[in-house]
Amino acid sequence: MNVNIRTCKDLLLQHKINPASVIEYEVNGELHSLTLEWIIKAYMQGSQESKEIFYHSLKSVLPQGKPAVEPYFQQMGQLILMTSLSQNEVQPG
Repeated sequence: MNVNIRTCKDLLLQHKINPASVIEYEVNGELHSLTLEWIIKAYMQGSQESKEIFYHSLKSVLPQGKPAVEPYFQQMGQLILMTSLSQNEVQPG
């Protein structure tokens, strides 16, 4: 299967979830806002295997409705934020 941003966004739209919806996080006192689409794009930059894992996990959450989808994207976005912040930390010299 060729998983891409469009297939994930279409999946959201089929379940009446707007890809432009925003998830907010507070990290170290700073507020970060990520759209569902941004989170999807971040995961679609990975390997084909990681794209498929993301797609299939999203597909399994969607039938549970919006109450399950929001925490799913909160967790997926938090993983991206934490990874990004840890990679940007200044290494001791």
